[in-house]
Amino acid sequence: QVQLVESGGGLVQAGGSLRLSCEASGSIFSIRAMGWYRQAPGKQREWVATITSGGSTSYAESVKGRFTISRDNAKNTLDLQMNSLKPEDTGVYYCNANINYSPRWGQGTQVTVSS
Repeated sequence: QVQLVESGGGLVQAGGSLRLSCEASGSIFSIRAMGWYRQAPGKQREWVATITSGGSTSYAESVKGRFTISRDNAKNTLDLQMNSLKPEDTGVYYCNANINYSPRWGQGTQVTVSS
């Protein structure tokens, strides 16, 4: 059974930083692109950032320059360093990965940014 488990969410003041982590476990023979999504209260889930297996990254305009996505292919982990956080960054953050040629989702971790 393949699992994605996020950690690192919490409450932070505007301007602060948080680092989210996601670990893939189970019977894994392939992990391709990995990414982060978020869902604010009352809104649809939105894409935040993606990193390919080769390390190429892309970001939503709203987080570009503030967030950094990274991964460790040897450990099957994914991170999201979030700096200069804003109240509008509040939401549940989900890890997503193409594992064994199927999309997988984590359970989500709450990020709350107070003004």
